[in-house]
Amino acid sequence: MGLLRAACEVRGRVGVTGMEMYQVRYFLSVARTLNFTRAAGECDVAQPSLSRAIKQLEAELGGDLFRRERPQAILTELGQRMLPILTRCNESANNATALAAAVKRGEAGALRVALSSTIDLGMLLPHVHKLGKIFDGLTLVVRRGSAAETLELLKSGDAEIAIAGAKNEEEQSLESWPLFDEGFLLSCSRTHRLANRASVVLADLHSERLVLARHGEHADVLAALLHKEEVQLERCHEAFSDEDLNKLVADGAGIAIVPRSLPPLDAAASIPIEGLDLRRTVYLLGIAGRPRTAAASTFINFLRAADWRPQAN
Repeated sequence: MGLLRAACEVRGRVGVTGMEMYQVRYFLSVARTLNFTRAAGECDVAQPSLSRAIKQLEAELGGDLFRRERPQAILTELGQRMLPILTRCNESANNATALAAAVKRGEAGALRVALSSTIDLGMLLPHVHKLGKIFDGLTLVVRRGSAAETLELLKSGDAEIAIAGAKNEEEQSLESWPLFDEGFLLSCSRTHRLANRASVVLADLHSERLVLARHGEHADVLAALLHKEEVQLERCHEAFSDEDLNKLVADGAGIAIVPRSLPPLDAAASIPIEGLDLRRTVYLLGIAGRPRTAAASTFINFLRAADWRPQAN
């Protein structure tokens, strides 16, 4: 496939090194499986050939990438530092190849995205518009569900990427990239007694009827926190979608604690809550090692490069 000229940060220095793409793929496979034999099978190559390629890569980079402790292969410090860099190299090469092929064929296809119920589609639309300028005729397929359901959509192939306010730490096949971290606000109707407050504390909520977002990844943690703070939950309403929650709040049926990225309603006020120890990280998710369409790969790059600071507070 020719030489890949890749800028690599090694031990604090930036240099340029030549390496073959198959060496990068072999390295990533060993790093993922921690076993040379399994990696060789995964790459459909004889183990001696894979081991030789890794040795050549180590010579190129000036140090061992793995400690050979049979049957395991353990990443060295250099290997650990090279892992994210070579992962990006491999992704960039795959994305460039897929994009060039798609443009050459004039293909657009569909971008299949799974969103958890607490993620606002509006945050993604500017990036979808930008993607449409590259892939003429691109269609968007959006599936909704809980964080667990978005993962199932990924695993089944019904979605290429997912965005959720949580991830499964134990799912080995999952790739995840944090997009932004955010806190929570109080949402209440404009006529509510707290609507004109600059901020509130949890003690202000003791006598209030709440609307709990049961569809949210944070629902159980929030309920436990409120119970600990002696906020009454016996009379609370329960909503299973942002739309229903917003309607209940706007109608004055109750107040809600919602993520900052939830679009504010004209009929509702959003108020900071002092002393609320609750935050969430919104993740971009994919399946490791699974080929993606050029549109999905480009969209991932857009989202990872985006400035999410308006949400991250």
